[in-house]
Amino acid sequence: MITLYHNPQSRSSGSRVLLEALGVDYAVVPLSFKAGETRTPEFLAINPLGKLPTLVHDGAVVTEQVAITIYLADRFPAAGLAPAFDHPLRGPYLRWLAFYGACFEPALVDHAYKRAPLESSGSPYGDYDTVIQVLVDQLSRGDYLLGDTLTAADLLWGTALKWTTEFGIVPRLPAITAYMARVAAHPAVVRAGALDAALAAEMATASD
Repeated sequence: MITLYHNPQSRSSGSRVLLEALGVDYAVVPLSFKAGETRTPEFLAINPLGKLPTLVHDGAVVTEQVAITIYLADRFPAAGLAPAFDHPLRGPYLRWLAFYGACFEPALVDHAYKRAPLESSGSPYGDYDTVIQVLVDQLSRGDYLLGDTLTAADLLWGTALKWTTEFGIVPRLPAITAYMARVAAHPAVVRAGALDAALAAEMATASD
């Protein structure tokens, strides 16, 4: 059994989308930020950073969104959400997953907190405007990151762009909004959204 430690108002929503897309059995352990459940000794023993998503499968702990995405899509290849190891698009697929974790999120955090930009040569991602432009350029080349075929990378990016545009951290440019709409129409995204809405309501009631 796959266990996802999850809060519907966190980055782990993207991992739930992927699990729904893979069509595998999984259990959700909801954790309340308000109740401090990600800071308990029990959870910190699983993930010392106290962060979500956190996945446990076959006794192995997998953390970090990108690692979870790679792990699940490769572990369940029948869903066809990751290019095979010898496929020409395997490299670009990994590139856009790594770009998400190594460039996009750090750039967004610095931008959101209005941190003074580093010199490009000393920054792991260059600068925020370039990161956004690189993304827009790629999204303008096809329906999805790798062209016409949706992959696990799109489920990660589509979910992330939803909350980052809602918070105003990422601009709602035409290429971004069109891409978000295509990913949002995927049945797994719709299912996961409904499940998370119900879970959020349940958790809110329990905290009252």
